Amino acid sequence: MMEISGRTELELEATVENLPTVLSFIEEALERSDCPPKTQMQIAVAAEEIYVNIASYAYAPGTGMATVGVELSGEPVSVTVTFTDSGKPFDPTGKADPDVTLPAEERDIGGLGIFMTRKIMDEVRYEYKDGKNILTMIKNIGV
Repeated sequence: MMEISGRTELELEATVENLPTVLSFIEEALERSDCPPKTQMQIAVAAEEIYVNIASYAYAPGTGMATVGVELSGEPVSVTVTFTDSGKPFDPTGKADPDVTLPAEERDIGGLGIFMTRKIMDEVRYEYKDGKNILTMIKNIGV
């Protein structure tokens, strides 16, 4: 774990078994910022969704590394959580939102996680740069 000009990063093997480590890392950063518990929970739900997708699909069938960054900034205060991996290029934000008005059995499989993440967070963006997937989520917390 390292502190980079107000940004804290954690690099670890992208496995589902490391999810508790990722969530603890994010929680500790948010607690230092006096982030409200409800907002912490929302960020944790979104982070879990993104990280599990990286762990499950980015390097399949093998494994690789992922970096999680947390940064607090601005007025009003916002939290930026960034996930970086060198796995297969994949833009989850490019997927159309699922039709949640359809009964569950008529919906396409998948897509609910990024849909939920977009609803929870104020901004979700993706870029593929220098051989890396970079997914950035921003939540305004206005502490």
